[in-house]
Amino acid sequence: MKTSPKITVGKGSCGIAAGASEIFEILSNTIANHAPDVFTPSVSAVGCIGMCYLEPIVNVDDKTFIKVDQKGAGEILKLIKGEENHAENYEIRREDLEILSAQTRVALQNCGIINPEDIREYIEKDGYTAARKCVLEMSPEDIIAEIKTSGLSGRGGAGFPTWFKWQAARNASAGNSVSPERKAKKYIICNADEGDPGAFMDRAILEGDPHAMLEGMLIAARAIGSDEGIIYVRAEYPLAIIRLEKAIVQAREKNFLGENIFGSDFNFNLRIKAGAGAFVCGEETALIASLEGQRGMPRLKPPFPAQEGYRKMPSNINNVETYANVPWIIRNGGSKFAAMGTENSKGTKVFALTGKIKKGGLAEVPMGKTINDVVFGVGGGIQGDRKLKAVQMGGPSGGCIPAELGNTQIDYRTLAQTGAIMGSGGMVVMDDTTCMVDMARFFLDFTCKESCGKCVHCRIGTRRMSEILERICGGEGRDGDIELLEELAENIKQGSLCALGQTAPNPVLTTLRYFRNEYEDHITGRKCTALQCKALLSYNIEPKACVGCTLCAKKCPAGAITGAVKVPHKIIHDKCVKCGECVNVCKFNAVAIN
Repeated sequence: MKTSPKITVGKGSCGIAAGASEIFEILSNTIANHAPDVFTPSVSAVGCIGMCYLEPIVNVDDKTFIKVDQKGAGEILKLIKGEENHAENYEIRREDLEILSAQTRVALQNCGIINPEDIREYIEKDGYTAARKCVLEMSPEDIIAEIKTSGLSGRGGAGFPTWFKWQAARNASAGNSVSPERKAKKYIICNADEGDPGAFMDRAILEGDPHAMLEGMLIAARAIGSDEGIIYVRAEYPLAIIRLEKAIVQAREKNFLGENIFGSDFNFNLRIKAGAGAFVCGEETALIASLEGQRGMPRLKPPFPAQEGYRKMPSNINNVETYANVPWIIRNGGSKFAAMGTENSKGTKVFALTGKIKKGGLAEVPMGKTINDVVFGVGGGIQGDRKLKAVQMGGPSGGCIPAELGNTQIDYRTLAQTGAIMGSGGMVVMDDTTCMVDMARFFLDFTCKESCGKCVHCRIGTRRMSEILERICGGEGRDGDIELLEELAENIKQGSLCALGQTAPNPVLTTLRYFRNEYEDHITGRKCTALQCKALLSYNIEPKACVGCTLCAKKCPAGAITGAVKVPHKIIHDKCVKCGECVNVCKFNAVAIN
């Protein structure tokens, strides 16, 4: 009998969106109906391996096939059967494989490798050995000391030392606001409310390796003395929730969760809370309010959640990526994790590469790599080989870092000096066709709409800034708008309670810092050099290039183009709606945008 190959299909959200479910069904159904006396290969689903731009991805033993369609699935089946095939047309290229070799994967080590719905595959990768060691061999103090040695900081954005939060929660007792008759209790909370536009690091871990996060939470619970955990995940992640629920059930069946874990007196139970998707609930006190059934709004600190959090009990909150690093640290030692990265930022960081980049997806690299290392070394550079203009880091509350600072090291302190922040790891790449004023308008519009409204400066100040940016992009900028934006930004940063308001002006401040000339062009020159702001554009037909084919006139939705056959056409500017259709249909490059 022929040896059965192992077949996997990437079924993360990106793979499914690209058609992976159909490919999975074709392979599964055909193999299920194949003569079992020949061989019976198994087909299993795995999460996203990070190369989202190549989905759907199919692996047959050590061979990887990309962008697999129905025809490709048929060729792969022929390959499996030993028949003549052309599966090589779908094989991954060497330069794409180099994307993985250029990374150091810790949090993502199992994503795209194991079946997230089968705990046995996680166990085969040494899963839950770290938790067993922490429960049976290490004291809580030993665990916290190991995390301190590692230098692991929170991957949710602030970069606060993980060990310090754990130690604070361990040392905390029930606050004075808790009535004496209530039993003191501590909570472990996972912040899986990933809300940055273009960020999907946590989602990939939840969909591809949920047990890594569960094990990390279990270890944290042992460290602080908690017997109950809550995963706060946004309801827009349905696949992540389904796989989390299955992982929790399987972990309970193996006695990795529940009562007397590993035969000890340690108990720990987990439950999932689906949030409504409010961006502000990424802030830990707003998240706690939402968990308690209140409107998600931040509160003044102190007391910090480690002192008085969920239900006014000591609570520790970390995000998905932070917890996913913990089992690796316990298995391999904190010093090995600390050996990666820089003096002030240890370990690796996962980034979501989006925007005008050739190879969009996920990348995990050691701290200390430069922006150019990630954009060009991992991401393959800019689409169409255009020029890199800037990188937005830190999400809508982050900042735009110009191309001339591409050699900036990626660590918390260095990025802060540029005016940006690490954030949760979103990296939006922009080329020379991007209008930086419009980009600032887009991000500020997002934070303005996501403001909970509690602080006057944030609620009203971001609205006024958004209105000014809309006016500038609409060709109605005024003298003094730049100075007014700067004044509002400073007041919002100083007068806001939480990090949403305190960082909301960052996209505007960094674009003013590095691309001030574009604001001036919009306001005084009434032009958008990136040719993106419609109100500032003018469409004209070059008489010498126009052959009078009439195609543009026929396609113009506003009837703004006149001219006879074989006679150069003209655009009536008062009628032109600046849709760009004339540019799209002209075969002679006769339409110019100014």
